[in-house]
Amino acid sequence: MPPNTEAKPAEPGIVQANRAVRHRFPFDDDQDFADARRGFMGTAQESVVGDAEGRTVWDLDAYGFLSQDCPDTANPSLWRQSRLCSDHGLFEVTEGIYQVRGFDLSNMTLVEGERGVFVIDPLLCAETAAAGLALYRSHRGDRPVTGVLYTHSHADHFGGVRGVVTDEDVAGGLPIFAPQGFMEHAVSENVYAGTAMARRAAFMYGAALPKGERGQIGAGLGQTVSTGVVGLIPPTVDISRTGQTKTVDGIRMVFQLTPGTEAPAELNLYFPDHAALCMAENATHNLHNLLTLRGAQVRDPRVWARYLTEAIDLFGDSTDVAFASHHWPVWGRERVIALLHDQTVRLLNQGLTPLEIAERITMPPALEKAWHSHGYYGSVNHNVKAVYQRYLGWFDGNPAHLWEHPPVESARRYVDFMGGAEEVLRRARESYAEGDFRWVAQVVHHVVFAEPDNAEARSLQADALEQLGYGSENGTWRNFYLMGALELRHGSVGTPTATTSPDLVAALNLEQIFDALAIRVDGPRSWDADITVRWVLTDGDPVTLRLRNGVLTHVIGRRAAAVEPDVEITLAESDLRALLLGAVPLAHLAASRAIEVKGDAATLTALLGHLSEPDPDFTIVTP
Repeated sequence: MPPNTEAKPAEPGIVQANRAVRHRFPFDDDQDFADARRGFMGTAQESVVGDAEGRTVWDLDAYGFLSQDCPDTANPSLWRQSRLCSDHGLFEVTEGIYQVRGFDLSNMTLVEGERGVFVIDPLLCAETAAAGLALYRSHRGDRPVTGVLYTHSHADHFGGVRGVVTDEDVAGGLPIFAPQGFMEHAVSENVYAGTAMARRAAFMYGAALPKGERGQIGAGLGQTVSTGVVGLIPPTVDISRTGQTKTVDGIRMVFQLTPGTEAPAELNLYFPDHAALCMAENATHNLHNLLTLRGAQVRDPRVWARYLTEAIDLFGDSTDVAFASHHWPVWGRERVIALLHDQTVRLLNQGLTPLEIAERITMPPALEKAWHSHGYYGSVNHNVKAVYQRYLGWFDGNPAHLWEHPPVESARRYVDFMGGAEEVLRRARESYAEGDFRWVAQVVHHVVFAEPDNAEARSLQADALEQLGYGSENGTWRNFYLMGALELRHGSVGTPTATTSPDLVAALNLEQIFDALAIRVDGPRSWDADITVRWVLTDGDPVTLRLRNGVLTHVIGRRAAAVEPDVEITLAESDLRALLLGAVPLAHLAASRAIEVKGDAATLTALLGHLSEPDPDFTIVTP
């Protein structure tokens, strides 16, 4: 890992802009600090959470530097937010409800029942979840886990489940609750586009960046992602409607389904015996993400706002405390309702492009003064572009943008038009000296893509991105900028956390497995291939898999018999899954007489040879 000393100091324009932030916002308002520390019971004696091999997956002391005054290399507003998020330990929310905070990107909530404890959102990895549960037990006794709930389908809210319960616990009747549609979305998001999302998440959360005033200071929603084992135990109980109630270990719960908000499958839940409302990730102390920078489906702001309003209508009059799976709670009914406000999006129908709208929209003054509306994670700028994308797509209507050259070819032409790399860099250095880092990043990008080995261009681009990071209030923007600078200076540093884990892959149904294989087909290399494989399942419907014209399709059921296969393989579904997922080779199954093959088995090998392997460490700011 490159040392902090390789980073540059802040340029005068960034210093001035960051210092101006101190006078723009109410830094004397310390209510959030009081709330974040309320109910503190203690933290772990060991600061490092490690895995089975002794590798550090989370360091509680990594952000101790945030106790210092904000330096010129950080936006003071983001520094304040990161300082709040860095508080770690066990906290009492209200009698019988506790949270482990600061042990991962997300929070783990524990609700005490008659016999044990009910766990909500067991963090991202098993190691941090186990450490959090151990901390709880050290203060509240060795209570057994009597149930688990996933509030939504993002990995940081279910990935650590194996740190709190086992498959045997669940087989013995321990319930795991989740909103309807959870498995479909949890699996599809982390497997279909999982490699690309994980790679971009490495930039978004900056886990590979050095921690410090010139490096990673947080991600707005939390500090960063842990780097342990991500798992998944499928839910056993679906929550399918708003108003549905459940009682587990004497704990009464009332659910509100909120699909299409922060996640495609999500819910809020109310504890009537505690007058406590869990808002999942639908209302936290930052501006929401309508389109996360790691990549995902665009979220619907109208639906989200409607569910926030519904939460107020359903639970507002009887709620004394609201807590979420990130950040700290809010106490008092008036403050709870104020937090659950919605926002209006405008300017879409005035003919402006996404970039123009993003530059024009600003927060109303009253909202700008509210810390929880700041863009530490989502931002007004990229959320506006997300809304435009949701309703109008990627095309802004200008035919000049309809069929542009791809990045490298465009870059070569731009650089040639602008008088060559040397002239572009000469003028870019002038812009850098003037403090126009945004333009430097935009224009030098073309030189980097036109001439990837141009060391001067890579260095100048890295310097410009670094300065933009120093000035960013948004934690994920800062991490993207600084990760970009790191890649330009040192190449890819890898992807610390992979969410395409064995548990998630094992959760794929057959349809999803075939879809995941189809995504990996190397189209041009497969144009002339015409291969048909029929799987005759001893415990299910037959499946016909066909590669033709560079596209892999599958048909399940008897109608597949109309296609004459090149090879027919009879086997159990479990063996088919193991074969397609690479857990066992065809020769091994054949030798064990677990399958029957009619035709040339080499046909299957030929078909699988047309699949490409994803690159988990692809470059982002270099071609």
